[in-house]
Amino acid sequence: MAGAMAILGSSILALLLAGYLAQQYLPPPKPKVIGMDLGTTYCSVGVFQPGTGKVEVIADKAGRKSLPSVVLFTDREILVGYEAQDLADANPLNTVYDAKRFIGKHFTPEELNTESSRYQFKVLYNEGNAEFSVFANESLRVTPEYVGSRLLLELKKMAEEYLGAPVSKAVISVPAEFDERQRNYTVKAAQLAGLDILRVINEPTAAAMAYGLHKVDVFNVLVVDLGGGTLDVSLLNKQGGMFLTRAMAGNNQLGGQDFNQRLLQFLLNQIHRRYGSVLSRKQDVHHLRQAVEWAKLNLTLYDSVLIRVPLSLPDPGHSGEGGDNGSGNRVLFEETVTRDLFEGLNQDLFKKILDPVKEVLSRGHLGRYEVDEIVLVGGSTRIPRIRQVIREFFGKEPNTSVDPDLAVVIGVSIQAGIMGGSWPLQVSALEIPNRHLQKVNFN
Repeated sequence: MAGAMAILGSSILALLLAGYLAQQYLPPPKPKVIGMDLGTTYCSVGVFQPGTGKVEVIADKAGRKSLPSVVLFTDREILVGYEAQDLADANPLNTVYDAKRFIGKHFTPEELNTESSRYQFKVLYNEGNAEFSVFANESLRVTPEYVGSRLLLELKKMAEEYLGAPVSKAVISVPAEFDERQRNYTVKAAQLAGLDILRVINEPTAAAMAYGLHKVDVFNVLVVDLGGGTLDVSLLNKQGGMFLTRAMAGNNQLGGQDFNQRLLQFLLNQIHRRYGSVLSRKQDVHHLRQAVEWAKLNLTLYDSVLIRVPLSLPDPGHSGEGGDNGSGNRVLFEETVTRDLFEGLNQDLFKKILDPVKEVLSRGHLGRYEVDEIVLVGGSTRIPRIRQVIREFFGKEPNTSVDPDLAVVIGVSIQAGIMGGSWPLQVSALEIPNRHLQKVNFN
């Protein structure tokens, strides 16, 4: 008996030694499972690298690690991401974005009418579901999950090109407030893209994992997710490797697009005041929008930026309807935009961020100083004034050690690595379902 036990012990030791040597000296296997963040405004894909334990967020050919969640239907093809975004102003009726707001959600006709009034593309009611009407050679009705599938398919292709191998398995993130139906329809979108979803993980939990909070001793975690179009605030309780979403609140109509719109309107007023003309040419408006986005991003780093945009303006007193043919007066519009100006234009919007934060703490029966970690997610949390508002409210620095644009996809990719058995092994995060939890919206 003792001899048998000794042989067994030696065999186990040999296996462990072989595994250790394999990890040290053999080339690591390629990742088998990808992590996907299908965001409202942007989407991303990443992989957990066996051996190094690092996440690689996969970039497109231009080096960009996030794609706009935009799909454009044309007579010849379906364009996705930046290609669709660049042509959106020229073909607004066939350009669908924010599809995530509609996926798997049950609407009354009145609710859908209110929601769809914000968009140029046509939204149709179909027995409680939303569908989009587009024209590509013929009139088509496409579902939100189909639009999502085109985005996920593009991310899948990027991953396959990066890995040099086919990809069929993934972990995907969803908002914490998504009900079972919305989660199922998100999985359906992935299936339409040829993907088998091994696990659906909440976005706040994914963000917490990206910051490594599944491996450290913290209890109360507040996740502030401010993207291009929405604000989501979640209070997580963590014990060991388990996360419970304790309270949620947000604003479905507050984000980076709203901050851009304030600056855009200011510049349009400046153009009218300076030249006596109303900007009407679609291409000029598109270029001005791009300049506004560029200015917002650079004002996170600099105190001021110079916007320079060539414009074709109609003669004062004319309607300008013929401006699209480029026959107007050519001018070079220049305007210095300071950080103080940008913050002043958006001061009331920045203050609104605290409304759902206060609601989450109230519903979670928690004081502001009892929060152990404040995690920032979403590109709009880069704005210095927003970080200042959060810092002053809590009396402590928010955690900004991870790129806020990529926090969710990094966390999802860590979970994908765990599901794929990649080493070095990570501590997995388990979510405790909270079926009765509802999100409070401040609109």
